[in-house]
Amino acid sequence: MTTAAAIGSARKLKALIWLAVVAVVLIVLAANAHLVYVAVTSQPDCVAHRVPGGQGEEAASFSAAESACSPTTGQAAATRQSK
Repeated sequence: MTTAAAIGSARKLKALIWLAVVAVVLIVLAANAHLVYVAVTSQPDCVAHRVPGGQGEEAASFSAAESACSPTTGQAAATRQSK
């Protein structure tokens, strides 16, 4: 292999490596953008959870600091009323 051929081969390898790096960075950025989009546009449904200040076993457990659901509607309220 001549010196000129070796230099050309090294340039091609370097260009290929840079292309792979750029592709990986773009994939990571696209995945993060998708995660942000899903987090911003989705709203989870109300779920049953422990009520702050509960009695007995519930008092020692972790719970939501403040419910995002209205206390008079949704599944969480229906669960509390049935207990």
